[in-house]
Amino acid sequence: MDAGRFDERGMTMSGIAGTPEPPYYAVIFTSERTPGDLGYGDMADEMVKLAAQQPGFLGVESAREGTGITVSYWETLEAIRQWKQNERHLMAQKEGQSVWYSRYKTRICLVERDYGFEA
Repeated sequence: MDAGRFDERGMTMSGIAGTPEPPYYAVIFTSERTPGDLGYGDMADEMVKLAAQQPGFLGVESAREGTGITVSYWETLEAIRQWKQNERHLMAQKEGQSVWYSRYKTRICLVERDYGFEA
């Protein structure tokens, strides 16, 4: 990962992750929150910072307007497996299930093609 591409939270400065040429993997986390923050914002920031330090991390994009969608990008499936098993991430997952989310779904995809536009 080129640390210069990310701000202090592990996000790209533009909000759109700068990813390499495909193939690479995307983890799409879609969620619906419970009412109130209850420490969620701090933990979400911590998880982005921690993910950005993991081998194989390529970037992240996140939006929340009712339904939350966070997409993280990874070099390999093994990098995703390692992130899923990170001790602090496991703790956040448990907290998410018991406090922060009313429901969520995670999807893992192989990105075979990407393209974009920038003015």
